[in-house]
Amino acid sequence: MGFEAVIIIVIALVVVGVLLFGGLRTSIFFQVKTQENVIIERFSKFRRVAGPGLNTKMPFIDSITKPISLRVKQLEVNIETKTKDNVFVTIPVAVQYVVDEGAVVDAYYRLSDPEEQIRSYVFDTVRSALSTLTLDTAFESKDDIATTVENRLSRSMAEYGFRIVNTLVTDISPDPRVRDSMNSINAAQRERDAAQSLAEADKIKRVTQAQAEAEARRLQGEGVAAQRKAIAMGIAEQYEMLRAAGIEATAEHLLLMTQYFDTLQDIARNGRSNVLMLPNNPGALGDLSREIQGALLTGQEADRARTTGDDEAAAETRRSQRQAEQRAAEERRRTEELAAAEAQRRRELEGRQAGYGEVAQRAAGHLPQGVRDELARRFQRD
Repeated sequence: MGFEAVIIIVIALVVVGVLLFGGLRTSIFFQVKTQENVIIERFSKFRRVAGPGLNTKMPFIDSITKPISLRVKQLEVNIETKTKDNVFVTIPVAVQYVVDEGAVVDAYYRLSDPEEQIRSYVFDTVRSALSTLTLDTAFESKDDIATTVENRLSRSMAEYGFRIVNTLVTDISPDPRVRDSMNSINAAQRERDAAQSLAEADKIKRVTQAQAEAEARRLQGEGVAAQRKAIAMGIAEQYEMLRAAGIEATAEHLLLMTQYFDTLQDIARNGRSNVLMLPNNPGALGDLSREIQGALLTGQEADRARTTGDDEAAAETRRSQRQAEQRAAEERRRTEELAAAEAQRRRELEGRQAGYGEVAQRAAGHLPQGVRDELARRFQRD
């Protein structure tokens, strides 16, 4: 084989290599990735769509476009618009779309900037919807706005080979001053609800407490009434027992004295005062007994006279009252006489003591020791 033949073989190999592994325009084979499509053009005219994998074309004649992605894309659109109640809000809308695999040609040739086209539709739809809603209604109708945008975009973009997967209205952001005002209104309403709940709870507490106090007082009254009834029955039984024992004349005095000492014991046990001055000598107890007896007799006779209208009972009541008053006066007179006699005796004793003291002082200088001792003994004895 000559030199010329080698050169021809090398040139042929280079040509074949260029045709197989050269550039996109000169090569025969090319690859397309998964979830992508490539359009083959012949002399700038659409020829066919090449799918994923190894594909062929005519070198120098056919050319391929940039890969067209079939993955889902997301477009973020921030829209500033005005609501029906003249509040400016910013609404971020996320549009998820994808190129329809059966309409790759329309998606590539019919729209030069599909994202800008989608953005224009979103702006127009959201502004039209928000112009008929107040701010509060817009917050409540966020999903309805997203559904409206999705339906309109789906109808419009399907004509150009795009399919709308989902449309999300992620937030509605009013002006910061409006947001602060809304928070203040919400806080005030919650405070009012909390105050009403606290007031209702306090009302229930007070009503329950009042009912409990009323029930306690009713039960306490019934207990006091039962106690007094039991005491009265016990006193009556004791009185009948004393009468049966033959001490009828002193039965009332004995019962009164018993009640008096029981009262003193209860005061000592339950009283809050540290010191309590009470008349506790026999004379005072006798006066107390007679006064209580006189008051009871007077009350009984007065009730008898009032209910029966009998003049004799009224006279008897008056006589009993006068007798009680006479006994009290006699007792007071006797007490006064005893007090006067005691005072006279004390004065005499003090006089004698003063006389003895004076004699002792005068004779202290010249009397014998035995006489002074005798005077001292008499002074002590007196």
